[in-house]
Amino acid sequence: MKPITRIATALALTLGLTFGAAQGAPISGEVKKIDEGAGKITLKHGPAKSLGMDEPMTMVYRVKDPALLKQVKVGDKVIFEAEEAASGYTVTTMQKAK
Repeated sequence: MKPITRIATALALTLGLTFGAAQGAPISGEVKKIDEGAGKITLKHGPAKSLGMDEPMTMVYRVKDPALLKQVKVGDKVIFEAEEAASGYTVTTMQKAK
């Protein structure tokens, strides 16, 4: 394989993997705790491949929009998307599961 072809292939794979990781994939979870004052929610969820989490776990997340916390209550099943930031993981979208 020519060097330019190898470089182009490596670049295409890198961009594809980066783009795929950046896309939020829906995660199923259950609300365990809500802290409106701190803008945080505790969610028990299954694997979150988009965040690099291969195992189910319970975690505290920040929320991008505090209004999301008013839409759910402890015990609700939810579908959410999150992203990793320097300050930790942040829920970007969330809705009750049907």
